Amino acid sequence: MTRCIETDVLIVGAGPCGLMLANELGPRGVRTLVIDAKGGTAYNPQANATQARTMEHYRRLGFADEIRALGLPADYPTDIAYFTRFATHELARFSLPASKDARQIIRGLSGSWSAAELPHRVSQKYVEPVLLKHAVKWATNDIRFRTRLIAFEDHGAHVEAQGEDEAGAFSIRARYLVGADGARSQVRRKLWFGWVGDAAIQRDFMGGRMFAIYMRAPDFYKVSPHGAAWMYVAFNPERRAYMAAVDGRGEFAFHTQLRVDESEERITKAQAADIFRTATGRAVDGEVLEMNGWTAGHALVADRVQQGNVFLGGDAAHLFTPAGGMGYNTAIEDAVNLGWKLAMAVRGVAGPHLLASYHHERWMVARRNTGYARALADSLGNFRPVAHIEDDSPDGVAARAQAGEHYNAHARAEFNIPGFTLGARYDGSPVIVADGTAPPPDGPNVYHPSACPGGRAPHVWLGDGASLYDGFNFEWTLLRLGSRAPDASGFTKAASAIGLDLKVVDVAGDEARDLYEADLALIRPDQIVAWRGGAVADADAVLAQAAGFS
Repeated sequence: MTRCIETDVLIVGAGPCGLMLANELGPRGVRTLVIDAKGGTAYNPQANATQARTMEHYRRLGFADEIRALGLPADYPTDIAYFTRFATHELARFSLPASKDARQIIRGLSGSWSAAELPHRVSQKYVEPVLLKHAVKWATNDIRFRTRLIAFEDHGAHVEAQGEDEAGAFSIRARYLVGADGARSQVRRKLWFGWVGDAAIQRDFMGGRMFAIYMRAPDFYKVSPHGAAWMYVAFNPERRAYMAAVDGRGEFAFHTQLRVDESEERITKAQAADIFRTATGRAVDGEVLEMNGWTAGHALVADRVQQGNVFLGGDAAHLFTPAGGMGYNTAIEDAVNLGWKLAMAVRGVAGPHLLASYHHERWMVARRNTGYARALADSLGNFRPVAHIEDDSPDGVAARAQAGEHYNAHARAEFNIPGFTLGARYDGSPVIVADGTAPPPDGPNVYHPSACPGGRAPHVWLGDGASLYDGFNFEWTLLRLGSRAPDASGFTKAASAIGLDLKVVDVAGDEARDLYEADLALIRPDQIVAWRGGAVADADAVLAQAAGFS
């Protein structure tokens, strides 16, 4: 007899998006099956930057400190440094703090860096096991590796799928299916969704075919005369490359632009080690742990990210060139946005517009984010080294000074990006209750805290040193701001009537009231402002729209 699994949500793909979605659904008691053809979590370093907004979501789920303890040693600098070659001329350096200082530093920041968490430089190979560890602790989550999707059909009221594992084929009946199955997504192809945007943009660097080498080379720190960095960039006519320090002790994620005369299929491990040495500029022993080719230059978004009961997230929905490090972070926010909406739909407390809002909200953010990443990749990859940049001559010195000026500016554009990471908005969404105010300006390098509905809830540190976010409900929160906020019983009654879990949080003092410019603010489970105002009489209409009923 054919095995059959019944579940509420089938997630195809156990990468960051799929595992994060399981962490959103697990605490909400939603039966979730996650399947992935690979044998386990990532071995290669892959993504290496966890941005501030992602860290805030890990904080909301209770494991931000666990993530921050991983990766580089606590005192390792997270600088971004540019060289002709890694161990020769240093051109520019953007200094950033070590992880041990993050907690103290963020409490003293304001304005563009009004946040509960700073970014953290940690490889995806360390993050995924933490996401898996916390996902499997929920009894309603069933996560299966070495299990692949064969086919699926959306029948309107449910999805029928077929899977296959080491024991053979089996059937799956799910309310919803989420394709978080990567750039070559089987789910996306089945839906016949195409791409919009630009593919494989050609550049001198970060465009076309790239070659990734996962290296172990502890002697690198002995041969380099420069201070340690998290990100190294080599800028010379022979071998353009970048690499991220993975563990701070000698493991590196190295990437180089392939020349027209190079074929990734013919590169041996010995040749890969030579490529690493060429970019370093000095003889250094190293072990090649893994190597593979990939294509840079994408700024693509699927033309739709949902159809009926089927949704896309992560690389299945959008493809980035990794300038700015936002591919994985955008995937995490896809999961956060979708998780609470699916849970409400499963519980029967979602209106017809709630799940439909996923496409509106995440599609426009994906277009925004891929556009910002493309501009950063252009700045990095279209700036070309002159032939004499390594010469010990006046012309060489001048060329290095010019390159240093460019990369000092570029580093601040790519790695000081609070607007990119915190400023995404869902304006025009059917489940955002607009108040007629204009949203703040949007740009990658400046974030304007604003409670204009549709954006991230502005963050403040409270008088007792606690984060405002730590007082939010896991589901819905109504903030009563200042001493003159009206009674909230109208909202609690309206929430109860439609089955919303609403917590009322009183925030004393004028700072938060002035920041939010309202006496009341309704915060969604994903920490987005759904509404702000002062009229409790509006409670029924506000909650009905925020939950997708009107």
